[in-house]
Amino acid sequence: MKEVTFIRRNIDKWKETEKVVDNAASQSPDVLADTYTDLTADLAFSQTHFPNSRITIYLNNLASALHNTIYRNKREKWSRIATFWSREVPASMYGARRELLTSFLIFLACALIGALSTLGDPDFARLIMGNGYIDMTLNNIARGEPMGVYAGGSESSMFLHITFNNIMVSFNCFIMGLFTSFGTGYMLFWNGVMIGSFEAFLYQHNVLWESALAIWLHGTLEISAIIVASAAGLVLGNGWLFPGTYSRGESFRRGAKRGLKIVVGTMPIFILAGFIESFLTRHTHLPDALRLGIILLSLTFVIFYYIYLPYKNQRHGISKA
Repeated sequence: MKEVTFIRRNIDKWKETEKVVDNAASQSPDVLADTYTDLTADLAFSQTHFPNSRITIYLNNLASALHNTIYRNKREKWSRIATFWSREVPASMYGARRELLTSFLIFLACALIGALSTLGDPDFARLIMGNGYIDMTLNNIARGEPMGVYAGGSESSMFLHITFNNIMVSFNCFIMGLFTSFGTGYMLFWNGVMIGSFEAFLYQHNVLWESALAIWLHGTLEISAIIVASAAGLVLGNGWLFPGTYSRGESFRRGAKRGLKIVVGTMPIFILAGFIESFLTRHTHLPDALRLGIILLSLTFVIFYYIYLPYKNQRHGISKA
């Protein structure tokens, strides 16, 4: 059978299947089971005769959506907690690998813009971070404590405030995807320019090394998590901008589900970053080797969990998006 004939004979049935998926809550178990059996038979035929066709991709996506609908109320085991972090989040990250790269490149480009703008115009840092923060930093530098901003306040209250603020930033990066991917892009732009501008400002005052050891002690995890959360926002925005073979509503729902898994997966990272910032960053007398070691360990974890593990799981067929 030719592909065009296969499609012509079954297209109306597949449209009805889409309706079954969209209204699964009102369908009887028998209807869901019969529809799923019929759909997987068509998928098997298409995979055999048209393995590289778009119709095979379409049927595979439709079958996955129906499968998830049927089993979404299945009782979850306690092991789901472990598989969420070891399989589901990495699987979502593998699916969002292009968005993650895009998020990183946007952030890097904007950080360079912030740095170059500050080097070209010293007042640019004041425009970005405000006169109050810049004047406070200058006073700290004059006292020989360039990172004195981290030394004040209760450690516990600082931890709660910083962690809550970072989590809100991550959800904002994600939710801005509702305004298309450009909303998340704006969040990346602002955060990137701010980081680049501040680092260039510290370089101009000859405290870049000391400040880098302090800022990136917690910033390695914090900034990485913001980039990951922004990737989730791009997944959400692209979900309804580029629906592909799905209906726009189904594509948006799938993008929202994938993106939410990713952004929830950043929560422990923000908690750990908040702990480091509140309890360790303030101790600028710690040996440089120790602080550099924590930074490198944090970077290794980020690369392992968000880049290596998703590829490893995918290569070994360990995935659950």
